[in-house]
Order: sequence, then structure tokens, then C-alpha cells
Amino acid sequence: MKLKITLLPGDGIGPAVTREAVKTLRIFDGLGSDFEFEEALLGGVAIAETGSPLPIKTLDKCLSSDAVLMGAVGDRRFDALPQSKRPEAGLLALRRALGGFANLRPARAHSALVSRSPFRAEVVANVDVLIVRELLGGAYFGEPRGYTDEERTSAFNTIRYSVEEVERIARVAFQEARSRKGKVTSVDKANVLETSQLWRETVIRIAREFPDVALEHLYVDACAMFLSLDPRRFDVILTENLFGDILSDQAAVFATSLGMLPSASLGGDVDLYEPVHGSAPDIANKNIANPIGAILSAAMLLRYTANLPAEAASIERAVEHVLAAGYRTPDIAQTGTRTISTTEMGDLIAERVSDAVHQQHAYHAV
Repeated sequence: MKLKITLLPGDGIGPAVTREAVKTLRIFDGLGSDFEFEEALLGGVAIAETGSPLPIKTLDKCLSSDAVLMGAVGDRRFDALPQSKRPEAGLLALRRALGGFANLRPARAHSALVSRSPFRAEVVANVDVLIVRELLGGAYFGEPRGYTDEERTSAFNTIRYSVEEVERIARVAFQEARSRKGKVTSVDKANVLETSQLWRETVIRIAREFPDVALEHLYVDACAMFLSLDPRRFDVILTENLFGDILSDQAAVFATSLGMLPSASLGGDVDLYEPVHGSAPDIANKNIANPIGAILSAAMLLRYTANLPAEAASIERAVEHVLAAGYRTPDIAQTGTRTISTTEMGDLIAERVSDAVHQQHAYHAV
């Protein structure tokens, strides 16, 4: 299988973690898969070189790819620019152009890191939550938006959803739940917002197509509380754009760091994969960023775009093995563990994956 993958390393720690993800993917090159990688500019680096956070050349490359693997965007040098010209605007425009409306954000409590969590071990042990976030609607894309006057004395945003948008993301959540524990928690604010009332009505109707999946509803504030008090009650959390962004960051506590979380944006013409974390400019170019979120995003690419679930699982097992062996980047370090660099963490995971893959192929050859 030949896959064309556009790499968008982006800003801050993005290039460093993307390199480690690509290092892991290259292990499978020539072993039933053929990856073609091509880099392009997005975010602050794109503004600095071209004046645009999403150059046309970059967009054309992405649209002609099978998948896009991104690092991070965000650069404080451009904070004074209008919202539509900042690095983050490039990412929003890319998401819209690629059409991936379903953002999958898994959050797991890794057994080797449970003691590092601020929650009690018995609260987070074995937590495995998938947040299915609608990615192309809501307040992030709603129009009109802006300031009422040049003095910025007030501002406004629009939250907007259609039945069709809710239907398609709900079906993704129910389908994912079928391969997990069979439960969907739909999160809204239906006691206040009309968009949430439409959301809840539509989700209830779509649930009838999936009689084998249990459905519950929670207001977003209650969901946030239960994510802290009783996270094991959740399997798949289905929610809209803004709520999903916030709740998935809260769920990072299970994994002890945003640097641990991957994501996939599916359902459009081209799939987009990226770690959940931002550009973290304070630690850029220090070789101390956690690459695991990016590496696990590469595993999601193998599972969803390349349709190679066994290969994806081998990366996930390698991550668990390295963590169990006591290796940590600074963001997840604790007493009694060895703190290592971005590159060292990537090397250890890649070596473990390589050993497993070559053992498997040697076995089949015999």
C-alpha cells in the first residue's frame, strides 16, 4: 500500500515531535507499506516566510495527499495580528478545507503513570475514554463574529449547528462505541442553548439506529465534574466543538500530560492527525518535549487511513513498554524514573517497534 503523507511540523516543539513520529512510521516502510513524505509550511513559520498562515502551496499538497501529519501551530510573535491572520487561523482553515468533521481524541490512564496523576490511583486506574468532538461547526466557525467597534468595547461570536452536522458526528460516536464498551455520553448545555437542544434531539433520534449502544446525556458542567470524580463511567463522549476542546484537555490529566494525547480528524477528503498539545514555545528547541502524543497520532494514521490496525497496535504496545521500563520526558517524570530527551524517547519507542515488527516478519518467513 502506497500512502502520500504531507508533514506540517509547524511551530515551537512541532518539528521535534513530528520527527519522532515519522521515525516510527518509517519502520513500516517497505514492509507491506510504502510511505511518501513531503513537508510543507503551516502556522507561524508560514507567516514568516510567505505572509500567510496557510499558503496555497501547502493546501494543494495537503489536498493531494492520503493523510496529513501535523506538529503544532502557535507563535507569540504574531499575537498582535488580527485573528484571521494568526497561526491558529491557518489550522482552522486547513481543517475546513480537508473536511474532517470528526475529531477523535483518546485519553487513557497508562498503568505506568497512574502514580503521577494528581487523582487517586483508584480513580484513574484503567480509564480509557474516547472523546468524539465535532470539529467544523459551533463557535469556532460560526458567523457573524467580531468586535462591535474599533475600540473593542464589546465582541460577539455565533454558535450554529444544523441537523445534518449533528447526525454525522453522532453516527461516528455510536460506531466507535460498538467496538469499545458500547456506551455513548452525549454532552451539551440543553438547559440554556438552543443549539444544544437541537443537538440532544438529533442524538436521541440517531441512537435508535444503534440499539446495541447505551446512550446517556450530561450537561457539560456535570461532565467536567464526573471526569474528575468518576472518569471510569465514560466510554465514548460525544460533544460539540468548543466543549470537546475543553473536555479533552481536562482528560489529559488521566495520561498526566497533554504531551501524551493524540488525535485524528476524519470524515473529509483527507485525514488529519496531530497531537493535542500546542506549540509550547517556552520549551522549543530544548529537546525536552514529549513526542508520545505525536507518535500515537502516527499510530492512529496507521489504524484509520492505512487500515493497518496490527501495526498501529505495535506502536501503542511499544509506548507502554517504554513507560513501564521507567523512561520519562520531563513533563511526566517522577521520583525513581529516568528523565530523557525528546530524541531518546523517540529512539526507544522506535527500537521497540522495530524489534517487534522484525520478529513478526521473521516468524512469518519461517
